[in-house]
Amino acid sequence: METFIRDVDALVREVHDEHELTARVADLLAGLLAGGHRLPPEVTRPVAGRHVNYPLHIAPDESWCLVSVVWDAGRRTPVHGHETWGVAGVYAGAERETRYVKPVEPGRPLTPAGEQVWRRGQVTVCCTTDDDVHAVEAAGDGPTVGLHVYGGNLGTLRRRAYDPDTGEVSWFVSGWDSPAGQP
Repeated sequence: METFIRDVDALVREVHDEHELTARVADLLAGLLAGGHRLPPEVTRPVAGRHVNYPLHIAPDESWCLVSVVWDAGRRTPVHGHETWGVAGVYAGAERETRYVKPVEPGRPLTPAGEQVWRRGQVTVCCTTDDDVHAVEAAGDGPTVGLHVYGGNLGTLRRRAYDPDTGEVSWFVSGWDSPAGQP
């Protein structure tokens, strides 16, 4: 994990095109997942009724973060954006992503842009600032654990949530969850 963090940190400092950056971070994340890295159990446990974001690393300058995102079986996030770039890999379980066209006019229903199921070991560029609206759910019978890398400190970013039927936008800050047994 230390090598992964060091390598992502170097990329964030050196690569300024977010499409190139996310492609290169995706390669690093795929390597981490393929290498059999084991997460501590306290950052892989779901919480009843909602998904959780466990911070694994936040760069000292808050230029990027690494997050363990956990959903219990059948749980779904609201339709949302990140307002930054992001790469997601499935550590355990399966993740169903429903994408939407990023709206250019407020107050109109969102246009679906496809659905994909990501399985253990698979990695995707989940967002760039020009393509950033989706919902995610745990697909299958058990929890889904994702390793996500985002530009910035996801726990403090002001982000959009969307009502897909009306296009209505509300703003939120997701914050961070504490791993089980920690304050």
